[in-house]
Amino acid sequence: MKDACLVEKNECGYMKITINRPEKRNAVNIEVMELIDRALDSAAVDETVKVVILTGTGEDAFCSGGDLSVFHKLRTEEESFVMLSKMGKILYKLAILPKPTIAVLNGSAVGGGCEIASACDFRLAREGINIGFVQGTLGITTGWGGASLLFEKLPVGAAMELLLGAEIHSAEAAKEKGFIDQVITNTEADSASFISSFLERELGVLSAYKELVIAKWIQAGLKQRMEQESRQCAKLWATDAHHKAVERFLNRKGQS
Repeated sequence: MKDACLVEKNECGYMKITINRPEKRNAVNIEVMELIDRALDSAAVDETVKVVILTGTGEDAFCSGGDLSVFHKLRTEEESFVMLSKMGKILYKLAILPKPTIAVLNGSAVGGGCEIASACDFRLAREGINIGFVQGTLGITTGWGGASLLFEKLPVGAAMELLLGAEIHSAEAAKEKGFIDQVITNTEADSASFISSFLERELGVLSAYKELVIAKWIQAGLKQRMEQESRQCAKLWATDAHHKAVERFLNRKGQS
């Protein structure tokens, strides 16, 4: 059985975490959560790792969010909160990793995929892909802390437009809105070029700058806000509106 996440270290100084479920559009399940969590723990203490990259297998999807075929079985507020808060804690750990982090969007990122990207310091997206915080179309909000992260990284108006609109945007449009830092044509070569100057710096320099922004987020109560976001999403998760929206989505998907 293949691993749901692949973790590799490059001798140049970066760790790459690849969500490896292309048959599910790299959707997140519990195994993906646990593998990312362990990889981040390793990266945090490994002095040979200067930069962490998150990406997905294939060209279709970076991450399509949570695996609805699994998580739709969660019906109540408490059941969903266990899952939401688990991933929320992992994304907080990703956000405060004392090393630069880069999401390389090799394919489309929707829903929770955008939340994962939000937790990274930089976001690179392959030209032509789709990006969208589409949670609102399923009767819920971001539940892994993505909105709280977005409010730290974008002007409030731009973040609200992405969240409230719940629309799909091109990589180019997402860059105009400030969510994407760079649109790329070759995920391997262009992402390597983007991080090359980081890898030339001493780890102490990289960590020192990252610690400054982490201190800002701690002072701003980011962890508590992300936890509150998971709780708010859990309340909406338990509603009939959400369950019916997911059923409609799964039915459409099954017919396509």
